[in-house]
Amino acid sequence: MIPNPLPTLEPRVRERRQGLGVGASDLARQVGISRQALHKIEVGDSVPGTLLAFRLAAALHCRVDDLFTLRGPARPPTLRARGAGSLTPGTRVALAHLPAPAGGEDLLAVPLPAGAFHVPADATVIATAPDGILSAQPLAPAGEVLAAAARTAVLTGCDPALDLLVTHAARLDPAARVILRAASSLPALRAVAQGQAHAAGLHLWDAASGTSNLPFTRRALGPATLFTLWTWEQGLLLAPGNPRGIRGPADLGRADVRLATREPGSGSRLLLDGWLRAAGLPHPPAVAVTGSPLEAASLVASGQADAAPGPRSAALAAGLAFVPLQTERFDLAVPDEHARHPGILALLGAARSAAFRADLHALGGYDAAQAGEVWQRSLPDPDLPLSLEVHP
Repeated sequence: MIPNPLPTLEPRVRERRQGLGVGASDLARQVGISRQALHKIEVGDSVPGTLLAFRLAAALHCRVDDLFTLRGPARPPTLRARGAGSLTPGTRVALAHLPAPAGGEDLLAVPLPAGAFHVPADATVIATAPDGILSAQPLAPAGEVLAAAARTAVLTGCDPALDLLVTHAARLDPAARVILRAASSLPALRAVAQGQAHAAGLHLWDAASGTSNLPFTRRALGPATLFTLWTWEQGLLLAPGNPRGIRGPADLGRADVRLATREPGSGSRLLLDGWLRAAGLPHPPAVAVTGSPLEAASLVASGQADAAPGPRSAALAAGLAFVPLQTERFDLAVPDEHARHPGILALLGAARSAAFRADLHALGGYDAAQAGEVWQRSLPDPDLPLSLEVHP
């Protein structure tokens, strides 16, 4: 805990001396100090001892209390913001300017993960009101923090490669800033719709239309653009060497296969459910429900599960076997009102750069040949249901 600052001594010697028409040299001579020593006392650079304080008071015909008073510490400035989630006092947050769809505070406080030592915070949460509006203490001058918030875009999505894209964007335009919030695809899309993020990375396969991402974006957002980020191979993550001999979704119904699944609302869960339906199988009991591709891969790598849905990139990262089942799009959904945000422009510029495309290709399992290019315009479709609810 940071200790409260102590009060400071505020000198009023100069005001009293000048009010009486006494020169600095005359007063210094009367109390037996140099003019330079008196100047330091008058500007607060030096605190006189008790005897000297009484001498000054006698020479100026007043009490010591009239010459020196305690000044309490200035209250630190606070900022009001909407919280992206439930935030408790002491939480480190990054701040972004992002108007809420229903009005209210335009400043959004995004919590930084506990282990995010590499991400500097803008402020810490002081208190949160029942309506979700919080007060936060900036960790730099408030003007600097607000200026940075205006240049900050919030990106949300689940693919770990988004971290790589954000890093390349920072290299491309250091003045812009992008804060990444991890979320599965449907929650990411909801976050944009609710004014909790500027853009969402999506991989949502709509089996009915045979199209990725566009039907879901039409349901959730107003006018928006879908930019290609990459395509990737999706399939089954399996233990090294595939000791269970799993060849496809039909094997997931076997009694000797332990499945780690993804949470409802994730792109990988939508794919898995579609694969199982095509194989004529219900969703089998799962040993775990994971929140990210790397978490799913970790469970298989540690022997806690025999299979999990996920991308080839996660299998390569964890040293797993992989059965490819589908090539899928991963797109960036950007509402029109955020299309010219400096953080979004930095992301798209980085996606189009040769350096990023080569870096992503080196991870394996990705095709970024059209990264950063416009794929589809998304306009609201009145014939589509507005709900984005997902049922387990």
